[in-house]
Amino acid sequence: MDSHGIYRQANTLIRQHRTNDPFIIAESIGIIVRDVPELTDLLGMYTYKMKNRIILMNPNINEVLYRMVLGHEIGHDQLHRALAGGEGLREFELFDMHDMTEYEANAFNAHLLIDENEMDGLFRDGYDLASTAKILKVNINLLLIKIQEMNKLGMNMKVPYQPDARFFRHTSE
Repeated sequence: MDSHGIYRQANTLIRQHRTNDPFIIAESIGIIVRDVPELTDLLGMYTYKMKNRIILMNPNINEVLYRMVLGHEIGHDQLHRALAGGEGLREFELFDMHDMTEYEANAFNAHLLIDENEMDGLFRDGYDLASTAKILKVNINLLLIKIQEMNKLGMNMKVPYQPDARFFRHTSE
């Protein structure tokens, strides 16, 4: 799916549910979310079996990361459901920029969790990338993906550096 389609898909969910909260959206669209403490090597996993849409989450991660993983897995539900049968889509690292399905789920997640008007307002108020990411409760790399995607949609925002493709492996907040 192209950037415009991903943007529309994420914003349709936000409009329909009047929120960008991934917890509320998952419940509203019928995704079963379960914490599985045994998922110590995974951040999360999306699977689709017998018409059940399921996200298994590692509850041992912090709140900011949990929210981002959940949004990413909702992206897989919305964009890659057909690929999620069998073993499902497992997340060892969420921001693998070399895999198209992962990038698309990341772009969806960036549009879901980051309101571009709020982001733009913070930049206009003089906040830098790190401060803006902290205020928006996302990792700076997700913010960079949002900026890249907004540029693809015609917004002219300068990105000072590329997001780290493996940042979820190193995230502790």
